[in-house]
Amino acid sequence: MNSTNDTVETPETGRAGRTGRFRGLAGIGLVAALAAMAAVTLAAALAKAAGVDFELPDGGGETIPLPGFAVVTGFFSAVGIVIAAALLRWSARPAERFVWTAVSLTAISLVPPVLVGANTATVTALLGLHLVAAVVMIPALARGLRPRRDSGAAGHDSSALKPSRQEG
Repeated sequence: MNSTNDTVETPETGRAGRTGRFRGLAGIGLVAALAAMAAVTLAAALAKAAGVDFELPDGGGETIPLPGFAVVTGFFSAVGIVIAAALLRWSARPAERFVWTAVSLTAISLVPPVLVGANTATVTALLGLHLVAAVVMIPALARGLRPRRDSGAAGHDSSALKPSRQEG
């Protein structure tokens, strides 16, 4: 017996569907984080081979080791995944809000390399590395936040998921 208040559980409305979206986002985020870590570390290695010393005068003259790039990229990628998951849970438009948030945070992250007092080559390389990570992570997570569209796979009509109204 159907009434006008009947709803059909779909992947977007049911608890199992929401869990599936979170798992999908986590999987996409993990792959993107690993890709960002690899890309940033490779770019840093290429910059180092080209003569960038990555020396931070404000840090006692220490240089940033290559594994440090991977660790920091992985940490902040995880922060991005958590932000994306929170927006998926509490926002009506998670993809749009995530892109705005992530781009804003990326812009803010470009300030410290300029203020650290390093040489021009190091500052330029650090700015570029921030952008490499952003270019990998932001589009991947934004795609993972977009609503899935039913393409009518396997010959199924998506209208079959809509509740029916019976009179009488």
